Amino acid sequence: MREYELEVLEQYEIEVKGTRKIRGAFFCEAKEGTMLLKEADVSDRRAPLLYTVLHNLEEEGCFHVDTPIFNKEGNLISESRDGSRYMLKKWYSGRECDVKREYEILQACRNLAELHSKMKWKAIKDTKGMHPPVGRHLREEFLSHNRELKKVRTFMRNRVSKGAFEFLLLEYFQQMYTLAERVTKRLEESEYDNLYQKSIENQSLVHGDYNYHNILFTQKGIATTNFEHFRVDVQVQDLYYFLRKVMEKYQWQENLGKAMLDAYQSVRPLDSGELEYIALCLAYPEKFWKTANTYYHSNKAWIPEKNVKKLQMTIAQTEERLRFLENIFTFIL
Repeated sequence: MREYELEVLEQYEIEVKGTRKIRGAFFCEAKEGTMLLKEADVSDRRAPLLYTVLHNLEEEGCFHVDTPIFNKEGNLISESRDGSRYMLKKWYSGRECDVKREYEILQACRNLAELHSKMKWKAIKDTKGMHPPVGRHLREEFLSHNRELKKVRTFMRNRVSKGAFEFLLLEYFQQMYTLAERVTKRLEESEYDNLYQKSIENQSLVHGDYNYHNILFTQKGIATTNFEHFRVDVQVQDLYYFLRKVMEKYQWQENLGKAMLDAYQSVRPLDSGELEYIALCLAYPEKFWKTANTYYHSNKAWIPEKNVKKLQMTIAQTEERLRFLENIFTFIL
């Protein structure tokens, strides 16, 4: 551990026994337990909100989460000599959810449903007048993505020198853009707006980045980590995201997708509006937009071969994804 990080640990009332570096952070074995020190990616204003949510989940008695730890000055963010900002969090000895093990994926779905059943800001005591951030309306997000896609196409068309990536994206652009527009129109006719407004009224919270990297299997049970992107939003946004990440690795295998939905619903049943919301999110060509948007904001002088392959895979899986939606959600555009 660098001298700066050691100095940061001295700002806490803990007895450090040892440290070791991992990807972008440091494990700390202390007398008080296992902890993780990493550069803070939340603001000073947001940190107390994060602590309040996670401390409340801990108080429920059945959740293992990475609650931030206060330093000697009573702050959740500590600074090193070079001005870097750090957060020390509780951590757990275990391993990440193995996406190759279906039973772990299903356990993660049930864990998410249990979290959602307790993640209500209005149910938390002593919020001290704090208010969590509210997620963006999905219609605004889709319309923004659609505009960005058109901007990328215009840029590519005007570019004199085109490579394999540009030719491939332009070849399939109209197909993907038409799909994006159809999904956006279908969203406007759906129950989504009522679902969104209800989530705000109930102050329902989402994890914001629920994926297998943030789910640890430990001897004490499942630990859920990295809630930094939490907000008030439609809770099944988390389920959509986790489902999509897994299905992309399983080539949209219907049996597993249905089992994931069933596992979640065994704890927290979904209504028709929530199921439609998941289907709409899955139908939108988000990976195509993301790949195009990344290209637009990158150095275009050289496009890595992996980006071309990623785009090819995104296009190839579109038909599989739409078939999945039709068979699992009876969702047809």
